[in-house]
Amino acid sequence: MQIGVLGAGAWGTALAIAYARDGHQVSLWARDTQQVAVMQASRSNARYLPDAAFPDHLSVTDDLTAAVARQDLLLLVTPIAGLRPTLQALKALSLPLPPLFWACKGFEATSRQLPHRVVAELLGEHPAGALSGPSFAKEVAAGQPTAITLACADSELAVHWAQKLNSQRLRLYATDDVVGVEVGAAVKNVMAIAAGVADGLQLGHNARAALITRGLAEMARLATRMGGRPETLMGLGGLGDLVLTCTGDLSRNRRVGLLLAQGQSLPDVLQALGHVAEGVPTTYETERLAAALQVSMPITAAVGQLLRGEVTAQDALLRLLAREPVLELPPAQG
Repeated sequence: MQIGVLGAGAWGTALAIAYARDGHQVSLWARDTQQVAVMQASRSNARYLPDAAFPDHLSVTDDLTAAVARQDLLLLVTPIAGLRPTLQALKALSLPLPPLFWACKGFEATSRQLPHRVVAELLGEHPAGALSGPSFAKEVAAGQPTAITLACADSELAVHWAQKLNSQRLRLYATDDVVGVEVGAAVKNVMAIAAGVADGLQLGHNARAALITRGLAEMARLATRMGGRPETLMGLGGLGDLVLTCTGDLSRNRRVGLLLAQGQSLPDVLQALGHVAEGVPTTYETERLAAALQVSMPITAAVGQLLRGEVTAQDALLRLLAREPVLELPPAQG
């Protein structure tokens, strides 16, 4: 199969390596000509995955037309801020586009739209879907076992491509709940910042477990309000991704929380990180969305206050612990 991967960050590179290793012909596209030249010469992406060599079936290009033409599938793997510009560039090519799956996580800035809404706005009724789940790029590139979810509004499309992309080391499950998967993918990064703060303050495993559990409740409330199904948040695109991001040492968003707990400023934290931490802009957009939809999200609100410098890390956690007790689960209906 011919696969074009658009975006040569850590996750895009990892997916390109994984599918090229499985024998697919993969073209990895990056807009930075100098970065592409370095990757072509070294047969690796030293900037993001220095220890992962490129398989023979993986080529690298800065020519978008070459990356798109005659492909069976496109994987769009940019940060959420790059989704719309990349889609606009694809439209400008005036080429027939194959099915397209995106792996960006979050809400688009200012519009607060989920990725599938942006894709539909620009591509219309194009066969497309979201690829998400508990997956660190470094482990996928190394061939370690991973399971993720492919969400398409058309369940037959999701099942078809999950079967074609499935392998022993990268297992895919299918769902038709795109909203649920995308909300889980976005908001889990907010919760990872909170978990990092708790770990940085050495509050213990009990506190981390409480944050993860109550964070899952916030994710489910927002997803349901936006039209997703709460049971989706119990799967790989919800609970699975949440647990990994809140506990794994490779999590960039958890690292943000750890450094904030040490008293570092947000600009210093982001500079030290060196990679995109989607949880920071996602926190702001989630706060606004929760307010507009009247969804209670106290952990998200506390993280937002911390990121804006309105409270210290310790005060943010103490305020959460001081909240009045409520019913853990809503009463059963009927």
